[in-house]
Amino acid sequence: MRENVLLIGGGGREHAIARALEDSEADLYACAGNKNPGIARIAAGFETLETTDPDAVVDYAEDVEATIAVVGPEAPLDAGVADALEDAGIYAFGPKADDARIETDKAFQRRFMAENDIPGCPDFETFDDMDAACDFIDEYDGDLAIKPAGLTGGKGVKVIGDQVTPEEGKEYIRDSDYDRIVLEERLIGEEVTIQAFVANGAFETAPAVQDHKRAYEGDEGPNTGGMGSYSDATPSLPFMTDEDYEEAVSIIEATVDALDDYRGILYGQFMLTSEGPKVIEFNARFGDPEAMNTLPVLETDFIDVLTAARDGEAPPELEFAEQATVCKYAVPEGYPTDPKAGAKVQVDEESAGDALLYYASVEERSSSGNQNSKSSDDVDERDDGIYTTTSRSFAVVGVADSISEAEAIAEDALAVAGDEGLHMRHDIGKADLVQRRIDHMNELRGE
Repeated sequence: MRENVLLIGGGGREHAIARALEDSEADLYACAGNKNPGIARIAAGFETLETTDPDAVVDYAEDVEATIAVVGPEAPLDAGVADALEDAGIYAFGPKADDARIETDKAFQRRFMAENDIPGCPDFETFDDMDAACDFIDEYDGDLAIKPAGLTGGKGVKVIGDQVTPEEGKEYIRDSDYDRIVLEERLIGEEVTIQAFVANGAFETAPAVQDHKRAYEGDEGPNTGGMGSYSDATPSLPFMTDEDYEEAVSIIEATVDALDDYRGILYGQFMLTSEGPKVIEFNARFGDPEAMNTLPVLETDFIDVLTAARDGEAPPELEFAEQATVCKYAVPEGYPTDPKAGAKVQVDEESAGDALLYYASVEERSSSGNQNSKSSDDVDERDDGIYTTTSRSFAVVGVADSISEAEAIAEDALAVAGDEGLHMRHDIGKADLVQRRIDHMNELRGE
């Protein structure tokens, strides 16, 4: 049976999902608030709509006679899109809103871990009284991470002793309009992401990935949605042991066991400490950029994962190519604090060479006069082409036998793109950065 798959979301992560389904026995349809040109070229149909409106998503799913839906971003999950699709008789690979709280409510997430004895949970307290939270900072013996309980696009966390002083942390809390926050012990180590494909009480995991949140090279500057990431040709990363990977997977297993009806991707963000992996957070979907490391090396047909989940089966055993990947994002100049839109994207799928190109938040202008623009007054004066917005623009991914070879492929594509109106972190995947990670873990372990 040929499937009609509806993809919900229009970012780089969703472009990677679309690519993973491109050669499958499936007709792909997509909907998003922005028209991603890369997805639109693959899909049989693309509808621009508000993806946090469950009724609008269901109406389009019924129009295209979708048999399976894949929910990409977290906001539609929080809005109950998976619930609405199920009520309409359409299987959604993505958790219902209640299960998505493992990501969308960080206070719930920590209480869930504590109540279910899930290992790897740091010390924490939750607050809806901001003065009490500030008092806790004064009284706590050590540094703390300040986390808004709700969704912030990966940009709301402030870490005392790293990004802010205790006084600056308290000022951040008092000046914010957050109604709930979580304070938890600052974890020292190296961050690692492991993504699990979950269905019907079972799961399969992907190779570990390391994301880079800071805007500038050398891990400096403000947090972003993610400037790039890398994976190795093995399940673990160069600074990890196989035991580290398996211990993190055991934490995912305990979490899946405690989530009775979870389906979709469960993304574990871990801090590899001297005491082993600790949970920074869980996300209820593929990471962005981590999906662009994982899906290009997935040799199992992704449609088989989706149909098994829908049909009440465990995910098939996943096969991944024994290759490394390096993903580097190009973002608008000034991102994330003062991004400037309107730069023309000079690289395309052909000129990217051996790299894979994934579009994220861009606007396309064609000679027919059609365009996707929400913010630019001067779009009619532009040449045909693809232009940046104020969010992350596109990513390039190198896939090769080693991290260094993959990094070189990604860099060649960035050279074609140029840097006019764009910013990139060129250090991601470089040998010296990877070695610093190895040295850091060796130091923490006393080796």
